Amino acid sequence: MNSQTPLPDAAVNPQKSRTGLSRIWHATGYSIEGLKAGWGETAFRQEAIAAAVLLPASFWLGRHWTETALLAGAVLFVMIVELLNTGIETAIDRIGPEWHDLSKRAKDMGSAAVLLSLLLAGGIWLAALYARFFT
Repeated sequence: MNSQTPLPDAAVNPQKSRTGLSRIWHATGYSIEGLKAGWGETAFRQEAIAAAVLLPASFWLGRHWTETALLAGAVLFVMIVELLNTGIETAIDRIGPEWHDLSKRAKDMGSAAVLLSLLLAGGIWLAALYARFFT
């Protein structure tokens, strides 16, 4: 191959050539590594500890399976957005430590996404608490 010919995906990333259960097995391992990396972040760790309380509480507070799913889903959604935000920040930091307006914008938008997910979760939980205790 000359320098102009792109390498096949499998040559760059062996995951691309895996199929079936082998692909699922390896993908699961990568996901677990991502959760471990997330645990190293203070914000994710705080949200995970809150989730350890709020997820069981969603089964107590929810009066129907849909309400329970919405309460639990809102908590998990915050954690998902936090992991994506951390991924964005990590990729930006890998590019370089110097300040750049586009890097700041990317990090600020990731942070805004976390804020919106927290507001959404808070609104859902407040509405469920109101419905449970004041109606």
